[in-house]
Amino acid sequence: QRDGSVWTRIWVVAESTIDRRPPVSGATRLAAVIGDPVRHSLSPTLLGAAFAETGLDWTYVALEVADGSVRGALDGMRAFGISGLSVTMPHKAAVAALVDRCVDDAAALGAVNCVVVEEGQLVGYNTDGGGFLDGLAHDSGMDVTGRRVVVLGAGGAARAVVQALAGAGASEVVVANRTLERAEEAAAMAGSVGRAVELSLGHSDGRLEGALVDALGGAELVVNATSVGMGGVSEMSTIHQPVDPALIGVGSVVVDLIYYPAETALMAAMRVRGVETYGGLSMLVCQAARAFTLWTGVEAPVVAMRAAAQDVLASR
Repeated sequence: QRDGSVWTRIWVVAESTIDRRPPVSGATRLAAVIGDPVRHSLSPTLLGAAFAETGLDWTYVALEVADGSVRGALDGMRAFGISGLSVTMPHKAAVAALVDRCVDDAAALGAVNCVVVEEGQLVGYNTDGGGFLDGLAHDSGMDVTGRRVVVLGAGGAARAVVQALAGAGASEVVVANRTLERAEEAAAMAGSVGRAVELSLGHSDGRLEGALVDALGGAELVVNATSVGMGGVSEMSTIHQPVDPALIGVGSVVVDLIYYPAETALMAAMRVRGVETYGGLSMLVCQAARAFTLWTGVEAPVVAMRAAAQDVLASR
């Protein structure tokens, strides 16, 4: 059916696979990701697809930088004229301390995942929180204004999400973590709407257990920012779930920031209960899309970036 929608879809997909960049030359601009290890990173896939789709004369590589060598890497960025830098573990805090300046949200987090060259200065950004909100809007259409949210975990991704949720107007952001002190530190990123509880159900006095149960039962959005469920494990065993799924209200939206596997044990359990559930791929794509736009001033081709990431993940 040459005049049908199937042909149209095939043509759109074929068009999106064309690399529109000119051949690499002395004018080609370079961007990179640094981390240790970095071979597993999807950033070259995401940003490579973005440059190919838009036809910009840029290329993107992964550079393994040993822990403790960040100062030299940033000096190299200046010396070689690298136009943009993505930063992954374990370098986000070190880069935040060594760039010329950080924008406000990155400075508050003490973590940078994107370095932009602005008037000769290296400026640190953190696109994780904004990428989370963009991904949430894409997947569910949810506006977090006035919403009650529970974030499971208190690491770097959790802190960025907590900060972004508060900035976007969430009415309450509860951080649940196995170490209460770390939960309190992450909850502080939400200011007056932040609250911390311990991610444990084993306290004999019932107070912390009740706080967690109440928070999960009343949450409109639950975000898993722990690593529980990562690594290809998909059994619906509680060992592979950060919290008992039965505690989460059926009217909630659940987002698991893990993007591989595409469906974690928590997501599978929630879907069995009819709960609206999403994985972490959208956040991954959208934080990279924000970096692309910061470097180039061009709107990121999110559809092409997502398709490229899905192709790579499907082959793993």
